[in-house]
Amino acid sequence: MPEPADIKKLFKEKKETFFSLRKIIENSFQTSLEYSVFIEQIIIEIVGTKKLDFAIASSGSFSRRELSQYSDIDLFFIVENGKDLDPEINILVTQLWDSGIEISHTVRDASDIKKFLDEDLHSFTQLFETRFIVGAMNVYDNWNQALLDSVTHEVKEKLVKALIEDAERRYQKFGNSPKVIEPNVKQTAGGLRDLQLLEWLYLIHHEEPLNKQKELTQSEIFIKVLAEEKITTEKECERLHNSYKFILTVRNLLHFIHKQRNDRLEFEDQIKIARYLQHKKEGYRSFMKDYFHASNVIFRLKKSILKRYRIEFNYKLPDLLQIELDPEFTIKAGIISYQGKQFLNMASILKVFYHRAFHNARFDENLRTIIIDSIDNKEQRVGPGSAIYFRKLLALQKNVGNTLTTMNELGVLEVFISEFKEMNGFIQHGVYHCYTADEHTLKTISNIEKLDDVHSPFYQLFIRMENREILYLALLFHDIAKPINIVGHEIIGADMARTIMGRLGYDDDEIDKVAFLVQNHLMMEKIAFRRNLNDPETLNSFVSIFDSVELLDYLYLLTYADLSAVNPALWTSWKYDLLNELYRKAKSMIEEKLSGEDLLFTTTSILPHEVSKHSENISDLHVQEHINSINDITYLSHFSEEEIAKHIEEINAGLTVSVLFKELENFTNVTIITNDSSGLLSKLCGVFAINDCNIHDAKIFTRKDGIVIDNFNVTDFRSHKKIDPERYKKLEENFYSVLSDLLQLNVEISNMKSRWWRIENRFLKKQGQVRIKFEEQEKFTIIDVHSPDRLGFLYQVTSKMYDLGLIIYFAKIATKGDEIVDAFYVLDRDQKKISKNYYNFIEMQLTEAINQIL
Repeated sequence: MPEPADIKKLFKEKKETFFSLRKIIENSFQTSLEYSVFIEQIIIEIVGTKKLDFAIASSGSFSRRELSQYSDIDLFFIVENGKDLDPEINILVTQLWDSGIEISHTVRDASDIKKFLDEDLHSFTQLFETRFIVGAMNVYDNWNQALLDSVTHEVKEKLVKALIEDAERRYQKFGNSPKVIEPNVKQTAGGLRDLQLLEWLYLIHHEEPLNKQKELTQSEIFIKVLAEEKITTEKECERLHNSYKFILTVRNLLHFIHKQRNDRLEFEDQIKIARYLQHKKEGYRSFMKDYFHASNVIFRLKKSILKRYRIEFNYKLPDLLQIELDPEFTIKAGIISYQGKQFLNMASILKVFYHRAFHNARFDENLRTIIIDSIDNKEQRVGPGSAIYFRKLLALQKNVGNTLTTMNELGVLEVFISEFKEMNGFIQHGVYHCYTADEHTLKTISNIEKLDDVHSPFYQLFIRMENREILYLALLFHDIAKPINIVGHEIIGADMARTIMGRLGYDDDEIDKVAFLVQNHLMMEKIAFRRNLNDPETLNSFVSIFDSVELLDYLYLLTYADLSAVNPALWTSWKYDLLNELYRKAKSMIEEKLSGEDLLFTTTSILPHEVSKHSENISDLHVQEHINSINDITYLSHFSEEEIAKHIEEINAGLTVSVLFKELENFTNVTIITNDSSGLLSKLCGVFAINDCNIHDAKIFTRKDGIVIDNFNVTDFRSHKKIDPERYKKLEENFYSVLSDLLQLNVEISNMKSRWWRIENRFLKKQGQVRIKFEEQEKFTIIDVHSPDRLGFLYQVTSKMYDLGLIIYFAKIATKGDEIVDAFYVLDRDQKKISKNYYNFIEMQLTEAINQIL
């Protein structure tokens, strides 16, 4: 036997040869196979002529002969019950490691079979996935026989259930859609693990291993079995082979790029791999469309076969209970079958999808593959009869979202609505966006249908909605123009919606409603999250676009569905509260024909004694003087009578700074009362930053005598929850120190960034363009700032605004994942709106300041 050092050198050289960029791209199946077989041969060579009393078998990716460059090399040492062979095994393991083969190993005997069957079904299923390498073949055969003997009908049932539950847990962690924009190529839905799951189910069901001694990877062998046993069609198996091979290639390239095990396909990797695979036109977007096509092929087959296994152990219904839906299709036990053999035209395909939704059914494998092959048929045409069943589908009371999703998975939607094709696999990067445009769109409809909280205003509106079809169409088309141009997609999309709906036979009134909703689908989010909802001009401007409460209802539900389907983590109760506040105010204004001023006046009128009764230390006169000193009428709606009484008490006490804390449901509300001074707001933002607080919105009220009442909603930077009351004292001390010039904020900000640099590099690393927009109102100039997020961002921006002579009266801070969208209501030092002549200069200065921290 060669010396371990020689084997180690050879192994390293051959490994690099196997995983050269050229070989990975040419044929990743062959690359992984050759590498796996090479390791098997080294193990056999190291064992040499020794007679072993145990068997050595590969497991995991190694047993499938699908090792990537940095995959774990998993070995089972299988021994007979009661034999202590650890010394011999340890010697062999040491030899392997000395030879550069860094294995992970476990020792198993027949007693483990019962143990795992009783205690750990996940580990039990992994026992099926082994390949004999060397050693005592009789021990390996006895082990396998004992394993198969343990699989009773009851055990099969438990294993199938456990595997399905395991897949659900995996999806929760890594993503339940084959169109997650930064997927884990192994674990996310539609990844390599999904086909491996089907292999395990097959092994358990048939109680015999695949013929692994062929010089193929296990997945190639399994795909051949699927075709030979007619579990699916040869054409679908060809698609499956190409799709799995493509994703395996991507996995091998990820290992090649990172020089370590890495299965997460992030944005930077997508750009590099797109170059490797010669995607010149559209670059990474073109590559990711290919990726999503491949993951969808794996995912849709997995779904279909999994459903078959779910009912495998149920009794079979007699043919007498088979019901004819029409001359083409029948249904039995919730499964729809096709009576013919020829291709289906589009009208028949849409009709059977309508049946599927109406009966909450699924297709058998024959019908599923006929639909796919029919859609792939170049002769397929969208005839006039197709629209009838599509419109009937959208008019149903349930199963619309799931049915449209299946239509998309099988390729039907992009053929029936050709404009939808470019949405398929279209990605827009950033933590804010979790799914591709098509997946996001279909999730909006599914999310609306899943509303089940009877106390939710969304639920109440939805169940009372007479024509849900308008809402579904608006959701279906709201992002349809994104592949053309993200900026302005709502305007282009409204025109596209008109064209498509005209083609589908809708009347002018229906088309106008949907076009309105598509064109304005970003409006409610913008106003609720980036504007002052106690500003009468904002309310008047928003309400002016509506002809009826019906359109407001539609837009309210559309906005919720859109936001809830972007990224599950980003729909918060704070957003719910703001959206609901805007909806309630707008609805009252429309129904009661009120102006914004009228609405706010009716909700902000207050009598002095209603405030003074909350404190023994103030009088009605104190209250009246205080209210008269604040010109902003929104002050009275922003604070309760008790809070206003407390403000007056603190002001009368004459303290340098007063800090008041209040716990809200999702935030800590902080009010700071002090005398106005140079750069006050930026200093306050700096104190929050050095205390690891995220600011969500800020409202600034200034009395005529220069006393400022600044109010903030904040959360903890790390947990995104309310601030621990134990931190209140330090915050209060820091506010006092900063306003007394006893604390150098620049130094503290630098220390804070040093403290959190790892988190910033990991989670706030997005590069992107800074965009500054201006909007002129009657009283204020609004400056919208769009930028990648960074620690200390708000401190940097407010400091620069102070340098530019801008006075901030209101700020709304919205974070979309790793992107900032902040709005500032400002005037100049002469209390006037900003002249348009200075817009370019302010934009240049703010952009330069922000780029300093990017």
